[in-house]
Amino acid sequence: MLYIGIDLGTSAVKLLLMDGEGSVRKIVSKEYPLYFPHPGWSEQNPEDWFLQSLEGIKELTAECKKEEVAGISFGGQMHGLVALDKDDNVIRPAILWNDGRTGAETGYLNEVIGKQKLSEYTANIAFAGFTAPKILWMKKNEPENFDKISKIMLPKDYLAYRLSGSFCTDVSDASGMLLMDVKNRCWSKEMMEICHISEEMLPALYESYEAVGTLKPELAGELGLSPDVKIIAGAGDNAAAAVGTGTVGEGRCNISLGTSGTIFISSKSFGMDENNALHSFAHADGNYHLMGCMLSAASCNKWWSEDILKTKDFAAEQTRIKKLGENQVFYLPYLMGERSPHNNPNARAVFIGMSMDTTREDMTQAVLEGVAFALRDSLEVARALGIHIERTKICGGGAKSPLWKKIIANVMNIKVDIIESEEGPALGGAMLAAVGCGEYPDVETIAEKTVKVVDTVEPKPELVEKYEERYQKFRKIYPAVKGIF
Repeated sequence: MLYIGIDLGTSAVKLLLMDGEGSVRKIVSKEYPLYFPHPGWSEQNPEDWFLQSLEGIKELTAECKKEEVAGISFGGQMHGLVALDKDDNVIRPAILWNDGRTGAETGYLNEVIGKQKLSEYTANIAFAGFTAPKILWMKKNEPENFDKISKIMLPKDYLAYRLSGSFCTDVSDASGMLLMDVKNRCWSKEMMEICHISEEMLPALYESYEAVGTLKPELAGELGLSPDVKIIAGAGDNAAAAVGTGTVGEGRCNISLGTSGTIFISSKSFGMDENNALHSFAHADGNYHLMGCMLSAASCNKWWSEDILKTKDFAAEQTRIKKLGENQVFYLPYLMGERSPHNNPNARAVFIGMSMDTTREDMTQAVLEGVAFALRDSLEVARALGIHIERTKICGGGAKSPLWKKIIANVMNIKVDIIESEEGPALGGAMLAAVGCGEYPDVETIAEKTVKVVDTVEPKPELVEKYEERYQKFRKIYPAVKGIF
């Protein structure tokens, strides 16, 4: 049978067709606009997601035996607020994960409600990107829209709703709303009261690999697929990417270099960071994970190359970089504020250390290193919790750069495993669909069978030592400049 994974990203939807053996048959990508109506705001039109996904499914399945398509599942950008009225109309543009407008609401939750209570209710504290602060922002600033709310959902769940009619979400994505009791995998009554919403407004909770419904007959006809095609709950993009890289079960690690950057550590038992620098979320494999998230990762390199250097040839910019561990230029990668570990939506990117002999290559190298250093900040939190990580998988657009992978291996002093099919959340979504349709008994089984490591980037002791010195300097920069943000 065939399975479709839909990765609903920030700039495009990526659709992947996988067979029952785990082989990728075809990949399609469809872009849609991103809107910035005010500085620090980030919005999208959910209808764009749906229409581009439909077009993508048509293109994806154009040459296959459509009767073999058995299931569709998702990996999706997390935390976004999609609000529908009683007639299922989208009330306002979706407020996205990288939107920074909720500073006051985040402060209210952390300081007035209190971080300790939030941790008790949800295992996490408030971050500007989370969904709950967005709900409070909407109540305060758009009360007429807030009063219309009948359904609250996350971006990928809007697709599931449009495709199947099922008002649902999964536990991994719901973990990032600050509305779910992560340890007990249920909605938090206390958080619903704090946000002035009812449980009827929230979707039914499923495990990521569970079927939530089937394809609507009218859509099945339009797409040429069977109305028996199962719609599987899916996962938040980072959990789906972790499935796609085999980061499931106990003590495994994945680094994602997408628009945002994450370090993701899977666990079979619930755990949390007492200082809440790392997120404690449910995982798509039925277990749990800790995650550090930075808001700008590969997007830093995209901004630097395309907007500043005016080139899209990322590889050419990196070929002239030779002297690793010796760069005197540092870069703080906080273009959209920062989440882990600083939780500061007002933080901004900074270059420091330039001199008259600083080169274009030095600046490009600083961007790559700055992202690696910021990811290590989260790794250091995990290490302080007694978690010992020796190796990691890697995925995302930035992972296509051999140089960047080498920098990460040596900055973090861990082995970086390269997998055969590095397709992140889209592949994870297809794998979840296969489990949901009964092709595999569980997520760990399909990961073990289909995810293959083809190469490993090993850290080199002399380079690790150089980067250790650079990282210790990097750590001092944010505290020094924090006051000017």
